[in-house]
Amino acid sequence: MFYRPEDGHGLPHNPFNAIVTPRPIGWISTRGTLGDNLAPYSFFNAVAYVPPQVMFASTSAKEDRGDTKDSVAQLREGGVFCVNIVEYAMRDAMNATSGPWEAGTDEFELAGIEKAECETIDCPRVANAPANLECKVTQIVRLPGKANFATFGEVTGVHMRDDCLKDGIFDVLAYNPLSRMGYRDYTVVREKFSLKRPGE
Repeated sequence: MFYRPEDGHGLPHNPFNAIVTPRPIGWISTRGTLGDNLAPYSFFNAVAYVPPQVMFASTSAKEDRGDTKDSVAQLREGGVFCVNIVEYAMRDAMNATSGPWEAGTDEFELAGIEKAECETIDCPRVANAPANLECKVTQIVRLPGKANFATFGEVTGVHMRDDCLKDGIFDVLAYNPLSRMGYRDYTVVREKFSLKRPGE
């Protein structure tokens, strides 16, 4: 099968998300004039080492937030956000925060998630997440499309849960990262292997 996105695919559901998979989930927390917010984004990744930088993209809008959703609206105000890494054990709490809740809803409270304060920015974080990346916004890029925004941030602080550190290595098998696949599907990392690059 071949299709041009501009012509449509003719399938019951868009296959694009299922092709670009698995994708890490950035559980983004923000603080704004309406309060604290927490929402998951699967268009998320690390993009640079020095200085460490990440990005996430928001691809839809809510009527009560104009051209975007709560996360982007709030980081436009404060200029900061926190990425909370999602473990398999928190899958249901993460999913509860994905709803189109009214602006001003505190998803930490809604999903019963313990909240903690960040160290380098004025922002909440998921207290028991395997890791948290405190970020200051470096740029917000409007992408083609009605409500597509990519937010880039420089990491200013890193939290790692003690049980995830094994022999000086942040061990993903200690918490089993949750990843997004296509449609309503997710997957979890439960095994790993190593490869040496040529010349190492």
